[in-house]
Amino acid sequence: MDNTKNILIYSSDTTNSVEVAHTLSQKFKESGYLVETDFTDNKKTSLSLYSKEESRALSEKYQLIVCVGGDGTFLGAVHYFNFPDVPFIGVNTGHLGFFQEIMPDQLDLLIENYKNNRYTLQTMQTVRALVTHDGITEEFTGLNEFIVKCEENYSVHLNISIGDKFIEKFSGDGILISTPAGSTAYNYSLGGSLVDPRLKLIQVTPIAPMNTTAYRSLTSPLLLPPDLGLGIIPDNGGSKGRMAIAYDGFGMTFDTLDEINVMLSEVEVRLMRFESYDFWAKVKSKFI
Repeated sequence: MDNTKNILIYSSDTTNSVEVAHTLSQKFKESGYLVETDFTDNKKTSLSLYSKEESRALSEKYQLIVCVGGDGTFLGAVHYFNFPDVPFIGVNTGHLGFFQEIMPDQLDLLIENYKNNRYTLQTMQTVRALVTHDGITEEFTGLNEFIVKCEENYSVHLNISIGDKFIEKFSGDGILISTPAGSTAYNYSLGGSLVDPRLKLIQVTPIAPMNTTAYRSLTSPLLLPPDLGLGIIPDNGGSKGRMAIAYDGFGMTFDTLDEINVMLSEVEVRLMRFESYDFWAKVKSKFI
């Protein structure tokens, strides 16, 4: 790799993460790389995006972003830098660490593999949601998932379409739409399927669906091909409370939502993996 371009180390502000980040920074510098560090602080606990121009400039400046922390730190970095065209790799100082490739005792191995190009780049799809409310349409991008629910503990009633075809009036706690990368997160805890990240699809998983004589909702996840999107029109008159959306741990609420359209996005995230990486071996080590 071109070591005239910088490596950015983005770390959570826990004591362990900061120590690991400083150690890794020194090791990279000793190997001839230019290194900068960025530690999360209170200002970054909420979503803070670079502009598209700033994200492109970031892609020209850095050849690699190393995230030190847990999966939350990784997701925070992806959003904070606005999905830059720079490969990421994670050092796990958190808990599950499904996105994080290496452990803190493997820093020398990370640098050795990186210098000798012994790695692959895993491309992960994102999901895009167009949310129409109060006469405007906003766009949101998630790497893991996009969720529609009620802010309070009320059920929601959602008119669901796939493509241009009406499917059902869903009643329950909400709907989750996940990418293959997000299939191992909240989706999995809801009984959704684990999906190999090499597949291009979105998964629609109901959250506590009602299936009674009064309400009939699909109770199983649905898998949609990349050319089909999901249309959601909330029944604002039949639902109580403010509507809420969430994506990758970020969210907002609305008095009313007019329409939501969710589909696979063209935006991709590239994650550096060692040659020994295998998705299903990682599933076995993390979940079984």
